[in-house]
Amino acid sequence: MQRGGSLTLWEVAVHPNFAPFFLGNLVSNCGTWFQNIAQAILVFRLTHSPLWLGVVNFSQFAGIFVLAPWAGSAADRYDRRRILLVTQLSATAITGTLAVLTLGGLATPPVIVAFALALGAANAFANPAMGALLPALVPREGLASAVTLNSLTFNLARAVGPVLGAVVIAHVGIAAAFGLNALSYLVLAAGVAVTRPRPQDLGRRDWPAVRETVRIVVRDPRLLALLGTVTIVSVAADPVNTLTPAFATTVLHRPDTWAGALVGGFGTGAVLAAVVFAWRTSDSDREALRGIAACLVLLGCGVAVFAASSVLPLSLGGLVVGGFGYLSAQTLATARLQLVVDEDQRGRIMALWSLAFLGTRPMASLLDGGLATTVGLRWAGTLMAVPAVLGALFLAWWTSRWPR
Repeated sequence: MQRGGSLTLWEVAVHPNFAPFFLGNLVSNCGTWFQNIAQAILVFRLTHSPLWLGVVNFSQFAGIFVLAPWAGSAADRYDRRRILLVTQLSATAITGTLAVLTLGGLATPPVIVAFALALGAANAFANPAMGALLPALVPREGLASAVTLNSLTFNLARAVGPVLGAVVIAHVGIAAAFGLNALSYLVLAAGVAVTRPRPQDLGRRDWPAVRETVRIVVRDPRLLALLGTVTIVSVAADPVNTLTPAFATTVLHRPDTWAGALVGGFGTGAVLAAVVFAWRTSDSDREALRGIAACLVLLGCGVAVFAASSVLPLSLGGLVVGGFGYLSAQTLATARLQLVVDEDQRGRIMALWSLAFLGTRPMASLLDGGLATTVGLRWAGTLMAVPAVLGALFLAWWTSRWPR
């Protein structure tokens, strides 16, 4: 069944170009959560410091922040499929080496930070290439469903990956979690290798200036609003990514492996959002931005409840609500962004998306860890949720001024 001329999720999911990419991305994202939980637990066991948790997260995403302009230009200038293959093989080598060092007892906090920096550099080039490749795998009428499914891979992984990662860590060890992540990159590489995307127009061969990309965004307030939304979503969700080992042990008085269950609760809410919003698309900028505003409120309130609670069921409930708002806002903003951007600018704009969604996480993680150290975990989580509510109020005010 089609609605409004769009392909359904199922029709896109079984598309011969999209299906292997989807499955490979799902496995790889699960592996990434194995990595995230393992390195957070390992660093916290070695240091017992929320600030070190922030430093590791900063390192993991610093490459995206620094390299985004060049990575986006590369995605427009070179074959995106080849970029993905090279970056996934590089990530396999990086995480495989870290697994060996961890097994040998050589993974000190500085070593973990160094490997997080290296992995972040590979991801800096992979993310805009992946985002720009996505529309070439499906017909235009399937783009909204493809974006939803692509977001779903992140959030199915967020629901399942941390829990499975915690089980692996508890029964096999942290080195095994790193090793399984290394294998997951190979699965994504295989999925990309068998796709046959539409031919890419490589355009001009010079490197566009960063100011040119910024000028494109500044000329279109919609792009500013959508990229701003993605930034806010990343910042408000950071306590879930950075501080859950500390919340599990200090606030909820559970073993540190319960961090996987907490992150999994957030991911469960995100999966529910994917189901609810699967058929909800809009051709109206006003309607899309108002929907985003409502979802930002859910994200901010859910994270605030998690930060304030010392009861496990209430904490998990807040995370489910926050995860629902997180995925809904992020998917609505990303799908809208893909629809309004021109093809020859897609790589650069998706690099800005990567910078907004992932590149802001280094600063957010340092701020989160610093706040947790100075004012406490509860206040840190609450303060990081405030931008989501403020962003929702701004979008509601801004769209109310538009002519009908």
